Amino acid sequence: MPGPVAEASRKRQELGRVTRQGNEKPPHPGEGPPLTVHHLNQLLLVCSLVLLVAVAAVRISSRSGLPSLLVYLGIGVLMGQDGLVHIHFSNAELTQVIGYAALVVILAEGGLGTKWKEIEPVLPAAVALALAGVAVSVGVTAAGAHYLVGLPWRQALIIGAVVSSTDAAAVFSVLRRIPLPSRVTGMLEAESGFNDAPVVILVVAFSTSGPVEHWYVLLGDIALELAIGAAVGLAVGWLGSWGLRHVALPASGLYPIAVMAIAVSAYAAGALAHGSGFLAVYLAAMTLGNAKLPHWPATRGFAEGLGWIAQIGMFVLLGLLVTPHELGDDIWPALVIGLVLTMVARPLSVVASLLPFRVPWQEQTLMSWAGLRGAVPIILATIPMVNGVDTTHRIFNLVFVLVVVYTLVQGPTLPWLARTLRLGQGPEAADLGIESAPLERLRGHLLSVAIPRGSRMHGVEVGELRLPAGAAVTLVVREGTSFVPLPATVLRRGDELLVVATDPVREAAERRLRAVGRGGKLAGWLGTDGPAPGSR
Repeated sequence: MPGPVAEASRKRQELGRVTRQGNEKPPHPGEGPPLTVHHLNQLLLVCSLVLLVAVAAVRISSRSGLPSLLVYLGIGVLMGQDGLVHIHFSNAELTQVIGYAALVVILAEGGLGTKWKEIEPVLPAAVALALAGVAVSVGVTAAGAHYLVGLPWRQALIIGAVVSSTDAAAVFSVLRRIPLPSRVTGMLEAESGFNDAPVVILVVAFSTSGPVEHWYVLLGDIALELAIGAAVGLAVGWLGSWGLRHVALPASGLYPIAVMAIAVSAYAAGALAHGSGFLAVYLAAMTLGNAKLPHWPATRGFAEGLGWIAQIGMFVLLGLLVTPHELGDDIWPALVIGLVLTMVARPLSVVASLLPFRVPWQEQTLMSWAGLRGAVPIILATIPMVNGVDTTHRIFNLVFVLVVVYTLVQGPTLPWLARTLRLGQGPEAADLGIESAPLERLRGHLLSVAIPRGSRMHGVEVGELRLPAGAAVTLVVREGTSFVPLPATVLRRGDELLVVATDPVREAAERRLRAVGRGGKLAGWLGTDGPAPGSR
């Protein structure tokens, strides 16, 4: 028999177990078992397959002229509860958090690619479009949603604010083959980078519980948040670019990481300072992008890759959140609101905003039709869901249908409209999409050859090297300066040659260079061809 001490200990343990059971909360309906390595393996497999399908779908998007966002949304819908995979997902809070994070990355990537010389001449016009244009668009669209569809004023204002933000990625994905005047591209790009901030402020203000603030108080809040965000973004961007130019990092791969970290920190600092984090990250990234930082091509490639991942993940998640069988009653109201937005609100906002700037009517027409909606409206449509204003998800459904339908209408017709207005054949020179092609893709190699003291290559002309076909000396570095050599250029001791050779002739080119280094220009004739391949 157990002793009294053991019996008392057993009773205390039993009492503690009962007490803990009584204090335990019932599991949340959405909670499941903890994440294990097996679940992680499944998640990684699904995510990698989705990324591969999305990357392959870009080919379809580029051929059809449709923005890639529709393809990614379609992937999410096919994976959702009404699709083929039947994944049940209804977490609006998680979608909003991930959507905000993805939007920060997308704005950072867009800011890094914005050229100051293109937007500087049109900066006042772009700011007018992002502020006055948004105000006109919100008012007209909200009036149409209230009087034509019958939505209450609060919901009508929310929808008007949500759909008043344009998406540069959607616009330029269908205009990438058309050389537009720099003034048009600059205004569209700057507008899409600037108008996210006031729209987010408006949506949050309209979605809060209680009465909406007076218009002058709301305008004051918007001005203050934009001022704080702009100041933080420019300061962080300037300090970051100064630091990266004066601090030598030990590896070139650290520069892209540092640039993106600085841009994201601008968003966080701006938001914590009660300013517009979205404006802060865009301005910080634009400052970094025009600062001529070291290893810039690698940084642009890294940021572009992150931007693609953010777009894919965000749109697939938004596609999962929507329930297609619940959209039937919202299709017609969405079409009516979209018609008001596209044919009335957007043209009026463009004309009213650009009236002082004497923009030609052809450019105003294109910018009116180029107001594509993409990531931002669908993400912002989750705000009223999270705040309890949109308990039936009707605002989200209306915005989803509107974005999809009118992107299908506007996207493929934008190139045709640009050509009809003769904006794709203007006299201004358009930027070419120049990219340094990887040598691996061309089956090529870049060889560096130094001419040391005592080398017989000293005094030999470039043409006398007699390199095999498929190999050539492309650059000579001499005493700290570089130049493109001519066949008659005489090589000297201390020179460094950059030789490009295709894969089939690489070894032959190396043998010839060694032979000339040992035997001079007559190598080959004198039998001094250098060591055989593999004898290094």
